[in-house]
Amino acid sequence: MPDSRPRRPDDSAPDSAEAATTDPAPALVLSGARLTDGRAVDVRLSGSRIEAVGTAGSLTARGPRIDLRGYLLLPAPAEPHAHGDTALTADGAGPASDLPEDIQRRATEAALLQLGHGATALRAHVRIGDVQGLAALEAVLQARRALRGLADLTAVAVPRLLTGIAGADGLAMLRDAVKMGAAVVGGCPDLDPDPTGYTAAVLEVAAEHGRPVDLHTDGDDPARLARLAAMAGGLRPGVTLGPCAGLAHLPLETASRAADQLAAAGITVVCLPQGGCTGSERRTTAPVRLLRSAGVRVAAGSGALRDTANPVGRGDPLEAAYLLASQHGLRAEHAYATVSTTARAALGLPDVRVEAGFPAELLAVRGEQLSGALSLAYSRIVIHRGRIVARTSAVREYCDSDPDATAGPDLPRQGRPDSGGGPGN
Repeated sequence: MPDSRPRRPDDSAPDSAEAATTDPAPALVLSGARLTDGRAVDVRLSGSRIEAVGTAGSLTARGPRIDLRGYLLLPAPAEPHAHGDTALTADGAGPASDLPEDIQRRATEAALLQLGHGATALRAHVRIGDVQGLAALEAVLQARRALRGLADLTAVAVPRLLTGIAGADGLAMLRDAVKMGAAVVGGCPDLDPDPTGYTAAVLEVAAEHGRPVDLHTDGDDPARLARLAAMAGGLRPGVTLGPCAGLAHLPLETASRAADQLAAAGITVVCLPQGGCTGSERRTTAPVRLLRSAGVRVAAGSGALRDTANPVGRGDPLEAAYLLASQHGLRAEHAYATVSTTARAALGLPDVRVEAGFPAELLAVRGEQLSGALSLAYSRIVIHRGRIVARTSAVREYCDSDPDATAGPDLPRQGRPDSGGGPGN
């Protein structure tokens, strides 16, 4: 039986508290990048911060210089709702392995996939209890340690039951999980016989340890949402709910009232535009525009990454933003904010802007405007704590339209930045 005893709490800091253990990155200049306001700039990074921003060609380099002509430079996305312990399990024959080493491998690979898309910070929900005890959590925390310097991964402890006789063990294990290193207290109140009691238990443990709360709920019970908002209002460091797809199925007046209650309580909602997550039956998305109009802070996550809940999940924050823009009518900048600025705030991380003094958490995407980047974001350069940690390149070429023709149209070619071709994707 896996050892479920709590380990040394060396990973118990909240999302925003842990400093890097790696050596500071050397000064790096990103030259000729385009910002969303249209300016072409040089950006000098020093350590984990942006040291200076100037017009293109104006900044000298004390270290490497990266040519970002043809790229749009953005605050890096963050992933507020991943499932590290179940990711990448859809393709196997039979039940997925619950061996700690397999969970650690999957969680690490999933985080690297999402890092390649641009997410430099991730929050992973991890099931605790039952036969596994705390083994899955320990595996994800091992993945967290392996990823230091590449991405910031934090774990949410998700117990199954917390009320009644059956929930006593779950409550004790939840406290052990926090001591062991879970940075966030979570759970699924909808699955407990007493959802209100479950929520009260989660809030109590979170208050004891000064941890944020992140709960799974469908949100289709307005009375339950009202009680949760009343219980969670004003709790610090904060409460997050997701995916709340059931809100989209309520009558408009009822959903609007629920949105007002969530806004008054300061609760963040994380929607999942790319599909559901483990334990979620709905394939719809929370009513993002209604929530935003009520003043609710709305972030977007990926949810399932190629597990049984979504075997084709990509874990791509730019795809989540694209779907919010294309299917829910958000402006491109508002859609991108749900996966970057707002997602970082939901994780308790500092704000990122392409300005001096802000954290060097950046994503460069081939393109000139944000709408185009969301549409065709193939080539990406990811910067975490002032260092390039991932790079994806794509080159598209076309064959001759008619090899027998003596003359024909001059078809466009996509070239690399130094090849003289047009901007790529």
